This record gives sequence, structure tokens and C-alpha cells, in this order.
Amino acid sequence: MARTPKAGSSVRGSRTGRPIMALLDLLGRRWLLRVIWELRSGPLTFRALREACGDMSPTVLNTRLKELRDSDLVTLDAEEGYALTPLGRELMEHVLPLFDWAERWARRG
Repeated sequence: MARTPKAGSSVRGSRTGRPIMALLDLLGRRWLLRVIWELRSGPLTFRALREACGDMSPTVLNTRLKELRDSDLVTLDAEEGYALTPLGRELMEHVLPLFDWAERWARRG
């Protein structure tokens, strides 16, 4: 199993592990952006998150959630489920403008 990308360690695209490269390595993992996207509105249980992600494989979801927890972007609350941490919410503040840009890009003709 691949390890969670960390700034300062070798990651895809960077032997030195520049922070931006570590982030892009993490965000480039299959389904990872979808998971944080689905958590943008609030906590979800594992089952609800899996359904929101189109019934993705539970093994893949577990792996992505572990990576997100290791990266301090997602936390698990025993009662509410998985939720974005303050750092995860800050990341979403930067991702949402990309969503708007993608919508404009898709309408370009």
C-alpha cells in the first residue's frame, strides 16, 4: 500500500517533497477529491459517504479516509461520522473556486 504523501519526503513529481507536490500527490489519488467534496456540507457516516461517492469500494474508501486522517484533513467523530477538519475546510475554500472555473470552462462551447 502506498504511504500518505508528506511534505519533505519524496512524493510523485518531487524527490524533495515540496509541499505543493505532496499536496498534488495526495489530491491526485483516485476518489480522494470526491471524498472531500462530499464532506464539504458536513459530516457523513461511512455508509452515507460511500453512497454519496456512488457506492465506491469500501476498501478504497477506507484507504482514502486513512490518508485524509493522516493528513489532518478529515476527522472521525463516533457520533457524527467523518468530517473535514479546520484544515480540510480551508482546503475546500481553495477548491470551490476551481469548481466555478470548471463550470465556466465546460460552457465555453
